[in-house]
Amino acid sequence: MLNALKKELVLRKDGSDVIKTIYFGGGTPSILSVEEVQMLINSVYENYEVVEGAEITLEANPDDLSIEKIKELAKSPINRLSIGIQSFFEDDLKFMNRAHSCEESKKCLKEATKYFDNITIDLIYGVPNMTNEKWLANLKMAFDFGVPHISSYALTVEEKTALANFIKKGKVPPVDENLALEHFNILVEETERQGFIQYEISNFGKPNYFSKHNMSYWLGEKYIGIGPSAHSFNGSERSWNISNNSKYLKVLDENKLASETEILTTKDLFNEYIMTGLRTIWGISFQKVEKDFGIEILKTLKKNATPFIENKLLELKEISGSDITLITTKKGKFLADGIASDLFIL
Repeated sequence: MLNALKKELVLRKDGSDVIKTIYFGGGTPSILSVEEVQMLINSVYENYEVVEGAEITLEANPDDLSIEKIKELAKSPINRLSIGIQSFFEDDLKFMNRAHSCEESKKCLKEATKYFDNITIDLIYGVPNMTNEKWLANLKMAFDFGVPHISSYALTVEEKTALANFIKKGKVPPVDENLALEHFNILVEETERQGFIQYEISNFGKPNYFSKHNMSYWLGEKYIGIGPSAHSFNGSERSWNISNNSKYLKVLDENKLASETEILTTKDLFNEYIMTGLRTIWGISFQKVEKDFGIEILKTLKKNATPFIENKLLELKEISGSDITLITTKKGKFLADGIASDLFIL
C-alpha cells in the first residue's frame, strides 16, 4: 500500500502544483510507524514544490499515541496533531463504540501538549442523555489542556449502523435536535469566552491556529488526494479513487490512476461555493459571484437571500472597497446547511 501511495504521488504530479499543507487522515494513519510517515513525506518533497513551513497534520486516536510515539512524531516533520477525543466521559465513548478510554485521552493530551504546540481535538455533542453540565465539563477539560483548536460536531445517525439499530429497537433514545442546539449554543459561547474564533461552523481556533488544510477546502482551492477513496479537485474537475484496496493496488501496479473524474458544471461550482461560504466567517462575496458566475446568478442569489436577511439568519457585511459579503448571523449558524440548500441553483 505504501509503495502504491508513493506511485500515485508520482503519477499525479504535473510540475505546477505547489503544496501548502500535507494531511494524513481519512482513517487511522497513526497506525503507521514514524519511519513510514517520514517515507511518504519524503516522497511528497521529492516530487512537488512544498512551501517553507508547510502545515503537516497527522490524525490519530488516543490509543495509538503512546508516550514513545508522541516523542518520535515530535522529531519528524509532523507539526500538527488532530486527535479524535470525542468525549472525556467513559459512558459516551462506549456509546460511540470508541476503542480508547477517557484515561487514555487525558494521558495522551498531557504528553502531546508537551511536544506539540499545534493540536486540534474532536468533540461530539448532542449525544442522548448528555446533560448541558456534562457537555460543559467536556469543554472545560479541553480548555484546561490548553489545546488551541477544537473541531466539534453534532452526533449524527448513519443508516445500517449499530446506533441506528439500537434507536430503532428503542434501546437508545433518538437524537434530539433541540438538545444538539442547546449544546451548540453553549459551545459557541464558551469557546468565545476562551478566546477561540468560530471561523467555520464546526471549527474553533485561537488566532494563528486555524487549520490551513481545511481552509483550502472551504475557500475552493485545489487539492490532491492520495489513496483508496481519496478525492482530488483541480478547480473545475473532481476525481475520486476507487475504495476497494485490492483493486486500487492492482491498478497502481499497472502505472495507472485508480480514479474516476467528474467535470463540475457552473451550477455545481456555485452551489459548492454557497455551501462552504455560509459555513465560514468569510461568507459569500457578491463580487466573486458576479465575476465567476455572472450578474443574473448574483441577482437570483440576492432575491433568494432576502427572506433570510429579514429573519436575521443572514446579514450583509461591507468589505473594504466595493465588495459586499453575505454571512450567517449567530442565530443562523446552526441552520447554515439548510439555508444554503435554499440558495442553491436547482
